[in-house]
Amino acid sequence: MRARYLIAAALACTAAGVQADDFFRDGSFNGELRLYSFARHYDADTQYNTRATSLAGLFTVKSGKVGGFSLAATAFSAQSLGTRAENPGRVDTSLMGPNHAVSGFTQAYAEYANDWLVARAGDQYLNTPWMGQFDSRAIPASYQAAMFDFKPARGWDIFAIRTLRWKSRTSSGYNDDNLYYPSTYHHDSMYGNNGALPRTAQEMDGTTAIGTTYATGGLKAQAWFYDFEHFGRMGYVDGMYTFRNDSGITPFVGAQIVRQTSGSDNVLVETHTRLTGAAGDRVDAQAWGVDAGASVGKARFDVAYNKLERQHDAVGGGAIISPYSNSYSADPLYTTSMLRGLVEQGPGHAWKAKATYLMLHDALSLTAAYAHYDTNLRGTSHNLYVDIVYKLDDVLKGLQIRDRWEHPVGGTNNLNPGNLPWTSNRLMIAYQF
Repeated sequence: MRARYLIAAALACTAAGVQADDFFRDGSFNGELRLYSFARHYDADTQYNTRATSLAGLFTVKSGKVGGFSLAATAFSAQSLGTRAENPGRVDTSLMGPNHAVSGFTQAYAEYANDWLVARAGDQYLNTPWMGQFDSRAIPASYQAAMFDFKPARGWDIFAIRTLRWKSRTSSGYNDDNLYYPSTYHHDSMYGNNGALPRTAQEMDGTTAIGTTYATGGLKAQAWFYDFEHFGRMGYVDGMYTFRNDSGITPFVGAQIVRQTSGSDNVLVETHTRLTGAAGDRVDAQAWGVDAGASVGKARFDVAYNKLERQHDAVGGGAIISPYSNSYSADPLYTTSMLRGLVEQGPGHAWKAKATYLMLHDALSLTAAYAHYDTNLRGTSHNLYVDIVYKLDDVLKGLQIRDRWEHPVGGTNNLNPGNLPWTSNRLMIAYQF
């Protein structure tokens, strides 16, 4: 598939009289090396502690532009360096899967760009609220898609996207599934997923997304419509306004709304799949949220709230169906934590307080957060989170060390193993060049 995209584009350019050196003259190469070590420690005696280490490389080659056309490809490889435990139950498979190595391509696309349009076709990263890279593991998620970004005015973008298949963060190739399917559905290697669907479930036929983003002054806003085929249709709107002034205190306030319905031939309904412990006769989700805070010098503070309404006889009791982020904890809800949020826990309400402070000429970032969840189907729980980021550009430009730590407590129906606390720690060293 990716070869056909690139060959077709190259032939089109050749037919137009473009020589190969026109593409390579202004070409570029960049990459990133990642050394990640993840560990999970459980208080429950029935649950193994897990660990995983990965050395990964992402290498991107981009051609020069000729008449607005260009080509790009990103290859990846992740290796466990012989650190994988012999017992699969002691491996954190969310980092790079259960194997010693995984390799492939995350991008291979042809692009046309001018001042008012970017059009891209092939394997690519996407950056939308409910369908993105979700890049917190060795390899980002990517999609086989056509993407059009229209730019009618400064700060205003209009997007039209059609995906066919996707590649999860642990997969070596693209597949017709999503995070609700079993890990090895149609020979995939998708781990760290929800996996609630049976192996006999109908495959996913891709997603259509139409959206717009706008930014001017202190305002940032976006609106999106998603048709996750056989999983639901979603409308999403959010906006943030920053009150810029000279007082040294910069307040901001934001709001978001989610509305989702079944769509056609809904596979979750037809298979009677239980999400957060509840099957249903339709997809029906309604959520909203607010976020408010302020920046003061090098510090930033905010408090957020989300409410997801309970819907009787709906899938998951009114759960948001998020095919590309459920279990990744990467959705745009304000109160989502590193490990989970209301998308994973189902209907209820949550609040989250977060503080960030920059030090050492902004090279060191310290973040602490506390999130509290009160849900209808998974009980009451809370998470404590710490995030330390140190940019070492003075030592080696592009080098960064990050440590993320979270401790979830509480919940029912096995929200946490044995309904007991546990701890996740992620050490992430990255070098971009």
